[in-house]
Order: sequence, then structure tokens, then C-alpha cells
Amino acid sequence: MSSQYLVGQEPAHDPTPASDAAVSGGGVRRGWAWVGVAAGIASIAGIQLSMSLSPVYDEANPPTPESILLHLSGRIPQLLAFHVVTVVAALLVLVFAAGLKRRLDAQAPAGSLLPALSGTGLTIVSVMMILGTGLNTEFTFGLSQPDLMIASDVSFYSHWIATIEWLWLTAGVSAIAVGLAALRGAAPRWLGVTSLVLGVLTTLLGISPLQYLAGFVGPVWLLVAALGFALGDRRRS
Repeated sequence: MSSQYLVGQEPAHDPTPASDAAVSGGGVRRGWAWVGVAAGIASIAGIQLSMSLSPVYDEANPPTPESILLHLSGRIPQLLAFHVVTVVAALLVLVFAAGLKRRLDAQAPAGSLLPALSGTGLTIVSVMMILGTGLNTEFTFGLSQPDLMIASDVSFYSHWIATIEWLWLTAGVSAIAVGLAALRGAAPRWLGVTSLVLGVLTTLLGISPLQYLAGFVGPVWLLVAALGFALGDRRRS
């Protein structure tokens, strides 16, 4: 009986079309990165809408629960926009997180924790954005009848929508994971350096009492990283 292989010789493994697509980065395999671009834009928009809803703090005329109730009752369209944009951003971030983990899994050293950290950090960000919009239904529609609302409750809600979705600390962990993986050849080196710089900054801000400032830096990293994978990613075959 003839054999194609010498004794003890293992047949060469030919990559399947699916694995070729995963490595080449072409076509539909970059869809997750474009979702990340949309997630970055939506996240930045959500932060801006959150800022627009905050009352003006004037030392000469400090806000009261009643003034905050009056302020938000005149901004129902902005509240609806904030809700929709932030929830959409949360869903897009979730997709990007899954794609990022898969992308790094394909190139990171076997057994590395970095792909899991990159995906988990962004998944937590997605959860925080959903939590940040969790009170919107009750208060957005309740504010259409402000006389029926308790002013102190609305004041608390004002703080809620101005803080929770700004908690981007774990995006800093994701960025650092991407940076370290890139320095090990799993992504373009420029993206690794950028991710490390923005990741360390986001993480330090998130750890500090100025934690909400992480909401300014984290979405910027997300947008830059997603664009990097969508446009500039040249993976090794």
C-alpha cells in the first residue's frame, strides 16, 4: 500500500479559507472594526449630550432641586436623544469588544490573557453605559408632567446621567492590553504605542478622584483604535 507521506512525517496543514480570511483582515472580517468606529463616534456624542443636560452651576445662584426639575423638564428631546445614542453606543461597543478579542486571539501568544482583557474591559464599559441610561424611561416621560415629580428625585437623576456613563476606567485596561499585545506583534506597533499612552492616561484618571475625566479620553482611544484596525491593520500572514 502506497503512502503520500514518509514514516513519521506529519502532513502539512493548509489553512482553511476561513482562517485565511481571519488573518488577511480583508472584506467582511473588518466589519467589527467599522462597528468600533461607529461606537467611538456614538460614545463621544453620548458624552456631549450628557454634558448638555447638566444644569449651570453658578456660585451666586446655586442650583436647587426645584431649579434642576425646571431645567430638565424643558429638555425632554435632549434626554431622548441621550438615551438612544448612549444605548446604541453600548451595543456597538459590545460588538467591537467581541471582534477585538477575536482579532488579538489570532495573533497574540498562545495562552495570553491580553485578548480576554481587551474584550472584557470594553464589555464593562458597555454595561456602564446601559446602567447610565437605566433611569431614563421613568424620568424622561415623568418630566412631561413636572408637577407630579419629586424635585429631589430629579436632582438625583441629574447626577446619575452626568456620571455613570462617564466611567470608562476599564477601557483603559482594554487599551493597555491592546498596546502590550501590539508590542508583541499582534497589531501595528503605532497602534500599540498610542493605545499604551491613552490607556495609561484613561486608567490613571479612572483610579483618581477625577474618574469622570476618563470619559473624555476613553472614547477617543476607542475611535482611534477602531480606525487603526479598520484602515491601517496589516496583519502578518
